Amino acid sequence: MAVVPQKMRRERSMFSSSDDTAMMKQIQATHAPDGRGREFSVKPLLHIVEDIFLRSTPALGMTSIVQQQGAHQAQLDELEEKALQNGFHETIEMLSYTINKISCEMSCKCSGGGDAHATTLAIFNLVSNYSWDEKVVLALAGFAVNYGEFWLVAQLYLTNPLAKAVALLKQLPDIIERADNLNPKFEELTTLIKAVMDVARCIFEFKELPSQYITPDTPEMLTATAHIPTAVYWTIRSVVACASQVMGLIGMGHEYIASTTEAWELSSLAHKVNNIHSHLMKQLTLCFQHIDEKRHIEAFQTLVSLFEAFHIDNMKILKALIYAKDDQLPLFDGSTKKRASLDVLRRRSVLLLISDLEISHEELSMLQQMYSEAREQPGRPESQYEVVWLPVVDRSSPWSETKQKLFEDFQRIMPWYSVHHPSLLDVAVIRYIKEVWHFNKRPLLVVLDPQGRVVNPNAIHMMWIWGSLAFPFTSLKEEALWKEETWQIELLADSIDPLILYWIDQGKYICLYGGEDIEWIRKFTATAKEVASKAAITLEMLYVGKCNPREKVRENNVIIKNEKLSHVLPDLTLIWFFWVRLESMWHSKVQLKRTVENDAIMQEIMTMLSFDGSDQGWAVISRGPADMAKAKGETILKSFVDFETWRDGAQEKGFLPALIDNLLALHSPLHCNRLILPGATGSIPEKVVCAECGRPMKKFIMYRCCTD
Repeated sequence: MAVVPQKMRRERSMFSSSDDTAMMKQIQATHAPDGRGREFSVKPLLHIVEDIFLRSTPALGMTSIVQQQGAHQAQLDELEEKALQNGFHETIEMLSYTINKISCEMSCKCSGGGDAHATTLAIFNLVSNYSWDEKVVLALAGFAVNYGEFWLVAQLYLTNPLAKAVALLKQLPDIIERADNLNPKFEELTTLIKAVMDVARCIFEFKELPSQYITPDTPEMLTATAHIPTAVYWTIRSVVACASQVMGLIGMGHEYIASTTEAWELSSLAHKVNNIHSHLMKQLTLCFQHIDEKRHIEAFQTLVSLFEAFHIDNMKILKALIYAKDDQLPLFDGSTKKRASLDVLRRRSVLLLISDLEISHEELSMLQQMYSEAREQPGRPESQYEVVWLPVVDRSSPWSETKQKLFEDFQRIMPWYSVHHPSLLDVAVIRYIKEVWHFNKRPLLVVLDPQGRVVNPNAIHMMWIWGSLAFPFTSLKEEALWKEETWQIELLADSIDPLILYWIDQGKYICLYGGEDIEWIRKFTATAKEVASKAAITLEMLYVGKCNPREKVRENNVIIKNEKLSHVLPDLTLIWFFWVRLESMWHSKVQLKRTVENDAIMQEIMTMLSFDGSDQGWAVISRGPADMAKAKGETILKSFVDFETWRDGAQEKGFLPALIDNLLALHSPLHCNRLILPGATGSIPEKVVCAECGRPMKKFIMYRCCTD
């Protein structure tokens, strides 16, 4: 025997006691649908019933009936139009007989204070051939006829002679005269009717769920289906109670006194029906979640198929990525600060800048600079692309004013296009971005060609290394650019400071150095200047700090500048950019399957990154396209301190060759190199070889906070 989980027992207890179970056996025995429900839609009839309740319920009390007549008259045309649109007139001829039978059943049995369950059972027998949702709506329609007629006479008896005559026979004037006393009763009625309508709409929603995404044997639907008969019973039972209350008013005149028992019955039923509605809504929410998941899977697969197909332009792809209806302008133009259509991107190369709302100031600043430089020369091929920002936000937390302001602040300063709102990115699109394009916090730059094909799943590394010169950002272009490069100061430092190009033109020796130890910096810069003087060379030094520059590097910049130790970069963003370019070079080479064993530039890049991973300073010294001397802080400082030992060699073969030889002599085979790379910037290979000894490096996981 199967054990029923405690939670399921609790849920069932909300719907049925032992008495309810016995009654439900009687109700189930009346259920014999014959498919007649296929001949009409529940929806139009439900709308008519809603209109009757809406227009007849005395929201302001019975004393204001006359004031409501003008408003009701103005709504008649709207009601007729809604009935026509919903196809009501095509089905009412078939349903009117059943509705009137239910109406008469309520009028007769409820007038005499009959047994509510017996009356409810009689109504179930009248609608035995219909489905559960149809039973509810037909019962509501039968009650709506009586309820509507009652209020129609009440509303018109002061102005319409026929209504006045009928009202006299029903003794409605006496009831209206005691309106204030009866208002609490009608409030209870209104509350119960609202609860009944909520359940009816909920049951109807289950019937309307799309069968292509959820089937009757789905667990969520099976649970709902098991509870719906009970919900239908208590809904119709409540309708019978409402009918009894209304029928009890007619003909009783001043003798009618609202009993406490009647008020308790209505209140108790409203409580029970509201509980039923609450539970059904929870189940409906689970069904919606199931449908959403199916739809998202379908949308995701559609997106995958779209990217695999050939297109004459990029419109299908862009419309699939950015939710766009014909009546919407989904883009925001950063240059004009106005909304724009996707047509502005037609047959253009499009760079999708994908990030969250925490994109760094440094990244945004450098991207803006590169974008502006490309736009300043419109005739060049690299200017023939557009950038679109796609902000990926966490849908599990609600959208807030803080997030909205942050989004608008970014949108305001971006000179390129962006989506008008993050909600225009479908859940399936966000899944595609994360699973296929591997977005994980760090910004991506996905490149689409004019036909919408992905030519680079992440061109951010190419952008950092070469800027817009990397257009059209394909792997072929990446290969071609690397073939033109050699390891020299121009590749290493790029244009982080205009002085570097000037120093190169002047034939000066250039020293880039870094680290955070200010005492080492003081010793090194002083010793380097002394050696330059002795060697009769012109040496320029530039401090490039450390990756992820924070307060310590900022303080060092101030000290170096005040003490005139060397040149410094004016902005920490430029220090960040120096290191992110090096990391990008590494990722670019890895993407092209290059290693320290088969690529000389890769070996130099690895050495530079291992310098930054150490706890000490470091320096590289170069002159023009010649080789660079490089070493960690202690080694190069010792070499400079011992300059006299290799001074003759410097005079014979040149300063740089002599320095390189001396550094090699000082190099110890015992060393420990650390390579620290952000794991979210791209694919990390399983095997990384040390740039110094060629042995595989051990891989460790490190968690680091960026604050000092």
